[in-house]
Amino acid sequence: MTGRTITIPHPPQRIVSLVPSQTELLFELGLEDEVCGITKFCIHPNEWFRNKKRVGGTKKVHLDVVESLRPDLIIANKEENTKEEIEALMQKYQVWVSDIKTVDDGLQMIKQVGAITGTAEKAKALADDIANGFGELSRPKRGKKVAYYIWKNPWMCAGNDTFIHDVIERCGWQNAIADSPRYPEIEPIMLQSLGVEIVLLSSEPYPFKEKHIEEIEALLPRVRVMLVDGEMFSWYGSRMKHALPYLKQMISAVAANQ
Repeated sequence: MTGRTITIPHPPQRIVSLVPSQTELLFELGLEDEVCGITKFCIHPNEWFRNKKRVGGTKKVHLDVVESLRPDLIIANKEENTKEEIEALMQKYQVWVSDIKTVDDGLQMIKQVGAITGTAEKAKALADDIANGFGELSRPKRGKKVAYYIWKNPWMCAGNDTFIHDVIERCGWQNAIADSPRYPEIEPIMLQSLGVEIVLLSSEPYPFKEKHIEEIEALLPRVRVMLVDGEMFSWYGSRMKHALPYLKQMISAVAANQ
């Protein structure tokens, strides 16, 4: 998805995944025997998290562990993994890199992973099911202005050119940070001038809690602040299918406050 060409055995027999959401996709596609390595953040499915060999984190891969696994395919992501480590792995291994900024990118990724792992039919069925589900989301008549926080110290929101931004828009809301690229630093007090009506605090990568709701409400008493499951807004593999009921519930919850 980054324009490179790689040559791999088809189907690959020893896969290392460096991306939690794509690890879950590989499980969904039935690649139990083929996946030999995952990261410490690949928590789904639980049986893989407990039993598969861990190769470090998404930002700090243990190259010696990867070497011991002798992978014929490594699956990475442009945003979640570091350029330096991926380029180092490319010197020895075939590394397929996804680049996800929208739901459509995620659907394309699912199909491409299916194609390169010999599970094309199953992957296409999954992608089509997800696409139909997003198409059936009931959008509110008036979209609330939303700010979605992913981090604290510094406070960082999801801007445009992100998967989270696309999910927000598909829910029928307006991303109040849409004029800023990627993940800008936005102090909560700044949201007042942006006309923000709803603040969403993600469970990951920063684990926002109830105390953070109180912190923002003290600054912005007229703004509704909600904790949300970050996996449902940012995991772009098979998790998108499981996210649809959650997003429908969120749309209803936000609409009930209008």
